[in-house]
Amino acid sequence: MRRFWNWVTGADGGRTLYLDGPIASESWWGDEITPAIFKEELGASNHDITIWINSPGGDVFAGAQIYNMLQEYPGKITVKIDGNAASIASVIAMAGDEVLMSPISTIVIHNPETIAFGDETEMSRVKDMLSEIKEAIINAYELKTKLTRTRISHLMDEESWMNVKTAMDLGFADGMLYDNAGADGNPVYNSVLFSKKEMAATLLKKLMPPQDLNKQNAPAEKPAGVQISALYTRLFQLNNKTEVL
Repeated sequence: MRRFWNWVTGADGGRTLYLDGPIASESWWGDEITPAIFKEELGASNHDITIWINSPGGDVFAGAQIYNMLQEYPGKITVKIDGNAASIASVIAMAGDEVLMSPISTIVIHNPETIAFGDETEMSRVKDMLSEIKEAIINAYELKTKLTRTRISHLMDEESWMNVKTAMDLGFADGMLYDNAGADGNPVYNSVLFSKKEMAATLLKKLMPPQDLNKQNAPAEKPAGVQISALYTRLFQLNNKTEVL
């Protein structure tokens, strides 16, 4: 069975869970006992656990189950994001009692997506489903960040990429791994909130050919053409169906 999770037990009894790669529906829903296996492994002890996440996301319902199982876990959960926690992986991260990020890691949140086909009624059902899933995801973000639902919804609309400082400012993360303090004793950060849509628009503008400022104020060039008399002659010939050699 191909799995996207892996448990490692330390000498002190502490356990580390690695979530690496897509939260794949094939390995979660392909076998009905797979969620039960994850829950059994999670509940093997009640020691504090550390979860390392580097995942682009994946199946929203599999991620929702993992989030719920982690919320029910009696021990302390420390989430460490060492690469990217995107989409449903970012929701799983919200189950941590403490969320720490590498200085070069990111959290990505966006609206839920799917592929569907059918008639107008079916498409309306899919739209309503995605809307409800978004509201459910906002619940998890809201519990962790304490941001308003409207603010979270706008961040999801923009497909927001957050580095550690921005994630901390917005409440998605609690601290930074490998924190090197500056001369004043305070951590040195650079805050970045990246919107994929805004960046795409900016790149498109840069790719457009630059305007020639010298030509902007220049008089329009006279288009090339033929004398009006020649056009009249041709029109007369067409009307009389004559042939000119």
